[in-house]
Amino acid sequence: MNTLTSLLAAASSGSTSTLTAVDWLAIVLYFGILLCVAWWVVKRRKDTATDYFLAGRNLGWWIIGASIFASNIGSEHIVGLAGSGATDGVAMAHYELHAWCLLVLAWVFVPFYARSLVFTMPEFLERRFSTPSRYVLSIVSLITFVVSKIAVGIFAGGVVFATLLPEIHLHVGSIEINSFWIGSVAVIVLTGLYTILGGMRAVAYNDAVQVLVLIVGSSLLTVYGLIKLGGWQELRALAGSDMFNLWKPLIPAGVESTWSPVIEKNAAGQLVKQAWYFNGYYPWLGMLFCAPIIGLWYWCTDQYIVQRALGAPNEQIARRGSIFAGFLKLFPPYLFIIPGMICFALAKSGKVPALSMVVTPDGHPIPHQAQAAFPLMVKYLLPAGLRGIVVAGLLSALMGSLAGVFNACSTLFTVDLYEKWKPGLSQHQIVRVGRIATAIMVFIALLWIPVIQGARGLYNYLQSVQGYLAPPIFVVFFFGVFWKRLNAKGCFWAMVIGFGLGLFRMLVDTPVALGMFGWLDAEKTVAQGYSQGSFLWIINNIYFQYFSVLITIVSAIVMVVVSYATAAPKDEKIRNLTFATTTDDHRAESRASWNKWDLAASAMVLQVILAGYGYFSSVKSGETYIGFAPYPLFWIGALIAAAVATTSPKRRSSTGPLVAGTVGSVIGFCIAFVAARILFRFLIALVAWPLVHGSLADSYGYSTVMVIGFIASLLACPVGTIIGFAGGCDFAAGRRPVVGRAKLA
Repeated sequence: MNTLTSLLAAASSGSTSTLTAVDWLAIVLYFGILLCVAWWVVKRRKDTATDYFLAGRNLGWWIIGASIFASNIGSEHIVGLAGSGATDGVAMAHYELHAWCLLVLAWVFVPFYARSLVFTMPEFLERRFSTPSRYVLSIVSLITFVVSKIAVGIFAGGVVFATLLPEIHLHVGSIEINSFWIGSVAVIVLTGLYTILGGMRAVAYNDAVQVLVLIVGSSLLTVYGLIKLGGWQELRALAGSDMFNLWKPLIPAGVESTWSPVIEKNAAGQLVKQAWYFNGYYPWLGMLFCAPIIGLWYWCTDQYIVQRALGAPNEQIARRGSIFAGFLKLFPPYLFIIPGMICFALAKSGKVPALSMVVTPDGHPIPHQAQAAFPLMVKYLLPAGLRGIVVAGLLSALMGSLAGVFNACSTLFTVDLYEKWKPGLSQHQIVRVGRIATAIMVFIALLWIPVIQGARGLYNYLQSVQGYLAPPIFVVFFFGVFWKRLNAKGCFWAMVIGFGLGLFRMLVDTPVALGMFGWLDAEKTVAQGYSQGSFLWIINNIYFQYFSVLITIVSAIVMVVVSYATAAPKDEKIRNLTFATTTDDHRAESRASWNKWDLAASAMVLQVILAGYGYFSSVKSGETYIGFAPYPLFWIGALIAAAVATTSPKRRSSTGPLVAGTVGSVIGFCIAFVAARILFRFLIALVAWPLVHGSLADSYGYSTVMVIGFIASLLACPVGTIIGFAGGCDFAAGRRPVVGRAKLA
């Protein structure tokens, strides 16, 4: 029985009907709003390539931010994160705390993209290096989108439909079509239709609606789950400290570590000795080095994400949209991972008997069952009406991610390949080719359905694909803008060798992932691999994050060595495409495009990220650690950023206000922190103490107050920081502080 079949069986047991008439009304209302938005966009469309692929470069910052977030948070993201939360706790939150990567996009790459006015990432690579590099990146990106993003999205959507709508079947003669097929086809066709007709503008504006539904719906699930469980403290007690720790050891406890490529088990089948680089339980070393590489590639150089920022009218709007996306990216750990942990805790405690399928009798999670944690929570916890809103959020996630893939693939094929093959096309012809390309992507997505439905272990395997293909792209983009000496030949060979290593690892992993050598268990969740000790067995067992770091190192060495062995690029060719060759005029233009509020918003995002790292890195003293420990590191970075931000010698005088603002933000943060903590203690004394020591000792009131205090600190500190930063800047510039001006107004 494969993974999806297991989920179908689990989902269909216990209830024949999940959605009520009220739920369907909420879903119909949601799709009605989407239809109205899509129709409004279609009526405003223009028959030009800029309008179809980049929404006429006229998107607002909030639309850009919402669309970036919606493209990232697909149904595979929600289902995968909740499943990971149920089995591994907050380990995957590392990737979700990568909101700082969007700040790198905003402050480092947006100026280059905005100046060059490119349509695609391969086009930018061509301007910096050469046409062959553009072709290589375009083809690899298209293959990656088809193989990973579309396939994984459909799989996760199938899990949702199988869990929430198991009763839906359609009989065509002797053929029975289940909910997986019906739901997947309906969503793919609907998404493809508005993407074909409206292009990037339709995708972006529908994303804005979908983000609102997604955040509201997921928040409701988290709140209801905590109430049913008994509060945050109960979750901490049932899940255990290990599930609340971001940093996992290099080797599991009780297992002997070795450099030798071995995996040894005792007579009971328990692991006793293992090569440290074989451990795949999110070791801290891999998360520390590999996760940022994948994150920076994805958020700063992937067409699927960056295309939204390219739709901005200028650098300022693109930067603010990216910062806003970074703010939205702070939500997933609490909206998707925590519900998975709540599902595990509810199943372990027996408070929701229907969720018992997620754990073993002794309270350990069952990974292939836990993949359905999020839709199972929707099914068994939420009341009618609210359940429909969350289902609409799940559908919106699936549609948003698929729409982003369809549009990105259409843009890559049309702009990077077809226009090169057929130069001189009219605007109407380019748009027509783009629509045809989108339709082809929809057709390919439909062809993927039977493959995904029948595949064994494909979902987990595809998660590592990005780790094998991202490193060379990361290297050529980041090295390319920071190191002007690197040339086209170095870029080309770095990509060829890097992609070659990634392809080799994928070819080694594929037979095992698909179970071509057989299975070691009756449920077909553990695949038989290569002969133990063989070269391919060693390669297959190296944790993918370590192999990803290896590809990164090799690609970087190749790029540097080949570049220095060949002629340096001419400054005229790479003018304004690297930091070293940016003209003073463009530096001044860039500096004029941001102000203290952009810096303050970025500082707020960084604070919340560091707060999350602080809380989930030191569980026992998390409440204390969240207060001050991570912030000195941040403020050192803020001072460095303030110095770097003075991008022109003519603007060195701006250093004073920036430094003063940074100092003011420290003061504002400290005041807000102390005030929040006083409020927090007052709430505990006023509300929680009677609950804990009275007749309601087992209620969730104390935990609720703890959560309120935590949120109050999280909100108060950034607000205090922003006010302090603005006041410091104004004071140093000789202006009345912003608070005083507000009062006068």
